[in-house]
Amino acid sequence: MIPPAPQQPIDGHDQHSHRHGKSPKLENYLRAMTKAGASGLHLKAGAVPHIRIGTEIRPVGAAPLGGDDILEMAMEVLTERQQAYFLEHGSIDLAHELPGGDRFRLNAYRQRGETSIAVRRVNREIPDLEKLHLPPAIARIVELRQGLILVCGTTASGKSTTIAAMIEHINRTRRCHVVTIEDPIEYLYQDKQALINQREIGIDVLNYADAMKHVVREDPDVIMIGDLRDRETLDAAIQAAEMGHLVFASLYSPGAAQTIGRILDLFPPDIRQHVRGSLALNIQAIICQKLLPSILAGVDRVPAVEILLVNTIARQLILEGRDAELPELIRIHERDGMQSFTRSLLELIQKEHVDPKVAYEAAPNAEELKMLMKGISASRPGFLGR
Repeated sequence: MIPPAPQQPIDGHDQHSHRHGKSPKLENYLRAMTKAGASGLHLKAGAVPHIRIGTEIRPVGAAPLGGDDILEMAMEVLTERQQAYFLEHGSIDLAHELPGGDRFRLNAYRQRGETSIAVRRVNREIPDLEKLHLPPAIARIVELRQGLILVCGTTASGKSTTIAAMIEHINRTRRCHVVTIEDPIEYLYQDKQALINQREIGIDVLNYADAMKHVVREDPDVIMIGDLRDRETLDAAIQAAEMGHLVFASLYSPGAAQTIGRILDLFPPDIRQHVRGSLALNIQAIICQKLLPSILAGVDRVPAVEILLVNTIARQLILEGRDAELPELIRIHERDGMQSFTRSLLELIQKEHVDPKVAYEAAPNAEELKMLMKGISASRPGFLGR
């Protein structure tokens, strides 16, 4: 339940203090976020602050902020180099940590000539795979020693948290060297069994492409790439997998079949078949997820997860351009650890983790989900023979 909007400003200042030379500090808002249990904060010139609790954004009882106030707050947390970048490009991502408090992911951006700030609170504790309600197959995927593992989804689908949990699993169980390349660093790892080095774009290295040029010379066993954004980074990720490294990366894609197309779109048409060959050889798994409101006590959201384990048949489909058949392959091999979104939604309903109505709305095919609820399978064995 969303609490009523507070009558006092979120930072505790007098409503008009920023009008009298007492500009509110961004860290005061961040501390108030933690106190209120908010996961997000939005600051916009001419508007009152808004916070996100659960899935809803609502205003808090404060006076509208001025554009100069928000620009000043952005500058408080930016280095000189970051300030110059923001003023030139109009947008910047960064992470900020309160002393002894939570860690936050921030984006400062210009809109209609003014500065806005969007903040997401990141838990200091890295949750384990079980606490995230991820399928058991994820733990088996993490045990791999080589290849490319893609974690996909739309914005705010929990990709970063899932990858963090996978890296932390390795940290607790394997003596190895892990190098992460992130923009920005969200979760901070403490070395356990593994030695982990974290490189942040814009602070430790100029960009993803430069970081990937050097990472294989840093003797990594495991490489984590925060986001596959361009051809150069993807090329380097595939090459690292080919050289025997285990590579984790996130990608904006709603499903396994669309992921292949999303990757190919980064390359010119004349080399896409060659890229298909490299993907077919090196991708080990594609994990796609959506976050849904939960009905579990004390749990805001749970993931619905599609898992493609790239076996011999999947490699053949990718190589031959038959990406549209991957969802059916997943359905046929669900007993082998693969999982469709529909099957995941069915399990979330059966475990009473989500409301059935929410699951039907999120299902790729609501009728198929209803059939599974009745014990009727919609798979079509033998489809590969067409």
